[in-house]
Amino acid sequence: MQILFLTDTPLRAQRLARDLVHLGSSRIMDVLDPDQRPSDIERGSVRVIVSDVSFSRSETIAALRLYLDALQDLRKPFLCILHDASARAHAQATALKATYAVPVEHLAKRLALMQPRSPVATPQDSAVRLSGQAEGAREVLVRILALGRNGRSLEPTLIATGAAYIENALRETDVRSWLEVVWQFDDITHQHCLLVAGLAAGFAQHLGMSRADCERLTQAALLHDVGKSRIPLAILNKRGALDQAERAIVQTHPVKGYDMLQGYGYPEEMLAVIRSHHEFLDGSGYPDRLHGRAIPDLVRLVTICDIFGALIERRTYKSPMEPGQAFGVLAGMEGKLDRDLVRAFRSIATAAGPVELRTSA
Repeated sequence: MQILFLTDTPLRAQRLARDLVHLGSSRIMDVLDPDQRPSDIERGSVRVIVSDVSFSRSETIAALRLYLDALQDLRKPFLCILHDASARAHAQATALKATYAVPVEHLAKRLALMQPRSPVATPQDSAVRLSGQAEGAREVLVRILALGRNGRSLEPTLIATGAAYIENALRETDVRSWLEVVWQFDDITHQHCLLVAGLAAGFAQHLGMSRADCERLTQAALLHDVGKSRIPLAILNKRGALDQAERAIVQTHPVKGYDMLQGYGYPEEMLAVIRSHHEFLDGSGYPDRLHGRAIPDLVRLVTICDIFGALIERRTYKSPMEPGQAFGVLAGMEGKLDRDLVRAFRSIATAAGPVELRTSA
C-alpha cells in the first residue's frame, strides 16, 4: 500500500509516515507548495489518499480540493484526518466526500483495516474489521452523548458517520458477531444504542430495503435514545431496578431527544423515531399515546429492535433472556406491535442465537 499524504504541514505528515512505515511506503505532497502539482503524482502507485490539513483556512481547503478533483478518477479510498472532533470538522470531511473521517490517533488502525486482503478472508481478518467498525461506532456515540449532555447541537453528518460503521459491519458479518463485540463495552447506554442500531441494520438488510433506506433506519436507531443524554447519570447507571419516580424521569427521554434535534436538518421520520419509539399500536405507549396508523413504519421497526434488545440485555438486576424466548415475548404483544414486522423479525432473532452476554461488575 502506498499512502499519498496531502498536507499543509509536511513535517507533521513526515512524522505520521514514519509511524506508518509498517503499512507501506508514503508520498507526501504539500498542497500549498506552488512547485508541487497533482501531475507530479505517480498515479498507479497510489492505494489510499490521506488528507492532513487544517480546516481553519479557506485557501488550504481550496488547495486540497484541487488535488482531490485531479485524483477522483482513481477511485481510491480517501481518509480525512480530523485534528479536532468538532461537528464542523466532520461536516467538512463529508463535504470533501471522505471515505472515512478519523481522529489522527486512530489513523494507523483504520489503515491497517484497509490492508489488501488475502484471496480467502480468514475469521481473524473478519474479527479485526468488525472490532474496528464497532469501536468506530462507539467513539461516535460517545461524542453524540457528550454533546447532548453539554447542550451542544448534533450535526447530521456526525450521526451518518457512526451509522455507516454499523451498517457496513452488518453487511460483512452477522447479528450474533455484532452482539458479541458490543457486549464487550462497559457503558450500559452505549451497549443498548449500538445493539439496537445493529439489530435495525440487520433487519433492514433482511427486509431488502434500499441502501439509502438501510442508512436512514440505522441512523434513527443509533439516535433513538439520544434524549437519555439529558437524564442524570445516577439514574441511568443505577445498579438496580428504578423506582416509580426514577422511571418517570427516564420516560421523559423521547421528548427530550426530540426537542434536542429539532431545527438541525433532521428528517421528520427520524425525529418521529426518537419521539415515538415507545408508542404502541393500541395507544398504550408514551409520550403521546399514538394509535395505529399514526405510528410510522420506521418507528415500528425501531420499536421491535428496541424491545428485543432490552430483553436480551444483562443488567445488574436481571438476567438476559434467551433470544428465542425474547422473540416469544414480541410475538405475544398482540395489538401493540406490527404483526407482519414481528413475523419478519424472527430471522433476526434466530440469527442472534444463544450468545454469552457480559456485564460490567
